[in-house]
Parts: sequence; C-alpha cells; structure tokens
Amino acid sequence: MERELKCLLLDDELPGLTYLKMLCEQIPGLSVVKSFNDPSRFLEEFPSLEFDFCIIDIEMPQFNGLQIANLLQGKPVIFSTAYSEYAAEAFDLNAVDYIRKPVAIDRLKKAVDKVRIQLNAKQEASRFFTCNTDKGKALIQIEDLAWIGTSLVDSRDKEANLKDGTSLLLKNISFESLLKLLPEESFVRINKQEVINLVMVRYFSHDQITTLLDQKSGKPIILQLGERYRENFLKKMNP
Repeated sequence: MERELKCLLLDDELPGLTYLKMLCEQIPGLSVVKSFNDPSRFLEEFPSLEFDFCIIDIEMPQFNGLQIANLLQGKPVIFSTAYSEYAAEAFDLNAVDYIRKPVAIDRLKKAVDKVRIQLNAKQEASRFFTCNTDKGKALIQIEDLAWIGTSLVDSRDKEANLKDGTSLLLKNISFESLLKLLPEESFVRINKQEVINLVMVRYFSHDQITTLLDQKSGKPIILQLGERYRENFLKKMNP
C-alpha cells in the first residue's frame, strides 16, 4: 500500500481555496496539511510543516506563485491558475504540472499521480549510489552498508564494510563526499577514520560503540567514538 501524500495549498481567493481543498479531500491517498490564502503566512509557516508537495495559485498580491516556488527547497509544485501565459515560466521551474482553473477533479488526480511518480523515483534513486571501487565502478545499495573506515593501505581510499560481513574498497573518496551520498538521518561520522550506519549500533558508552557485527572470533566489533564527533552522534541517536 502506497504511503499517504501530504500537501499544502495556497490561493489568495478563499472560494477557490475552499473548492480546491474539497477536491483534494476526495482523492484517495492525499491529505491537506494546511491551506493558506495569504502568501506571507505561507512563507512564514511552511518551513515548520511536514509536507510532500504544494498546489499553488500564480496570480496573488505581494508574491506570485512563481516566486514562492523558488523558495520551496526543491519540493514538487503543481500550479493552479486561470491564466495560460505563465505555463512556460512554470515549467522552467520544473513544476510537476500546470492546471487551468476551474480545476476538474480528474485533472487534479492526474497531477497528483505525477507527483507520486516523481517522489517514488527520487526515493528509489536515493537507495543507491555509484562509486569507484578496486573492482571498477559499482552500484552500492545504501541499506547494505554497516560502517565505512579509512583504508589501512591508502588513506585516500575507504573500506565499506557490509552487513553480510563482506567489504568493498572505495577508491579515492573523502568522508565529506561520502556523507553527501548517504542519508544524513542514518549515517554519522564517529571519529576521523570511520562512519557508521546507526542501525548497526548495539550499544554505546562515552567513547565506544559496540556494533551488531561480529569478528571471526565471535566477539562484537567495537568502534571508537571520538570526542569531537560525540555530540552529533548523540543527537542522531536521540532525535
């Protein structure tokens, strides 16, 4: 079963906003987090709200929808407007869709389906990353990673230790570059030499992390928690 999509609505005309909200409530798998008829209030509140995409009118006082879409930090946008002359600009902003008013529910459903397809594609892409290894370029599944350490042979390389006990040598990559490829809520640097997948933490003290992985002897693998990295590690473990 697909997860529920959450959206924000913005239209300065209250009757149109009310009608749009009513249509959204008739679409299965879609919920309206909040609706706004004031662009200024929308800009004040949206950073603190949890949502997947927005449906935004274009012609509004103070700020138009195109300006607001530029501030949404990459969130998908569906534009809803009575004016066709903005279509080219809307798609220049990578809008998911552009719906003419009055909005028909079937047309709105198609636009929401496009959002779902786009979000699913991004989620699928975020499960993998490509990297040069000692065996050539590899597609690495992120959920398979347990922890990553600096190579003992060449510090420019990193050893990716997988949950199944195998490892890959990642060639000439920094921890800074690696962390940009990994989901920040799941991976954290714990010392100068290592990054761990938080799901692999069995328990920890102020300076050590006992992992769920075992050595060949059967004893658990223990990693060091550096003082410089402790605060960030604790924040990730206790969000």
